[in-house]
Amino acid sequence: MYFRIFDCWRFVAAILIMAYHFLFWAPYGVETGTSVLYRLLPLLDMFFMISGFFITTRYQARVGDLASYGRFMRARAARLLPLHYVITLFFAAVALLAFAMGAPNYPWRHDLAALPFHLLLLHALGTTDGLALNYPSWSISAEFFCYALFPLVLIVLRRGGLAALLAAIALWIGVLEIASARGWFPSGHWMTADSMGAYRALADFMIGAATAVVVERRLLDVRSHWPGLLTTALVVVAMLAGCDYYVVMPLMIAALTLTALAETAAPDSTAMLAPLMPVTRVAFGIYLIHPVMEFIFLEVVWYHGLRQMNVIDFYVFWTLPMLATVVVAVLSGIYFEPLCARMLSSRKGGSPRAGPGLASA
Repeated sequence: MYFRIFDCWRFVAAILIMAYHFLFWAPYGVETGTSVLYRLLPLLDMFFMISGFFITTRYQARVGDLASYGRFMRARAARLLPLHYVITLFFAAVALLAFAMGAPNYPWRHDLAALPFHLLLLHALGTTDGLALNYPSWSISAEFFCYALFPLVLIVLRRGGLAALLAAIALWIGVLEIASARGWFPSGHWMTADSMGAYRALADFMIGAATAVVVERRLLDVRSHWPGLLTTALVVVAMLAGCDYYVVMPLMIAALTLTALAETAAPDSTAMLAPLMPVTRVAFGIYLIHPVMEFIFLEVVWYHGLRQMNVIDFYVFWTLPMLATVVVAVLSGIYFEPLCARMLSSRKGGSPRAGPGLASA
């Protein structure tokens, strides 16, 4: 089956994250807009939770030895890495150009120093001094950290069941809390980590895996979408109200669980969302591509051109890079990413095919 509501969640989250980053170029209203959108930062945790849910649902029974684990990692690499590498190399070229031009305000030295860690997917492990180069791609590094440890999640589940996985989640969060108290995270706390975001992502990923088990076993018999919708509304209200993560995260977990239970009970109940799927399923592309559009439209066209000419209001122009990002992400999802996936993932050796139910995982 296809979890259409989750794709809608991820699409909205990607749009809001893009809007947050684009707002920093605004000549007025920056403080108000960014302060509101900053409160939605836990949406990044939702990405990782849904990833853990999808990966566990799809691969729980398929990864059992080194060969199947290798196929799993290859499929994940084919899905995520081409776009990451293309955008990373784009910004590496920009940094080289800035170096050649002697651009005094462009952090080319910092960006180029981070390039090896981006290429090796190590930049969410604390190997870089803050975000650099392809800055949103720390989440790709964090995802692969979770994928690498996915067999451990399966071992815990197979040997100790859901209770053991919940205990492992509690233990890991306890470790992260101790690390936060000792000041190990540059952001101050593990729940807001990015350059060390892999450790934060692992907690979310395991929570998503536990949710997948709850839904698979139907430990709660929820068939209506109303509980999930109401809980989702509470999540949004709690974030906008500036509630602590310890309030927002349990609500987010409840919303994820209740929504998945309802959709698995009645897959056709979300059929009305099917026409939106060609756009909503490219949330990953929007998230990764938007810094390129930010550089082209906002730094080059706006900041070094239209801003001085005073011919168009920023918030009118602002819609152009947002629309361009969505269009490019859709085209990438239709042409570039599937082509790369076909080239990088072989059907030989029993590698799992992408089922329609979790095509956007």
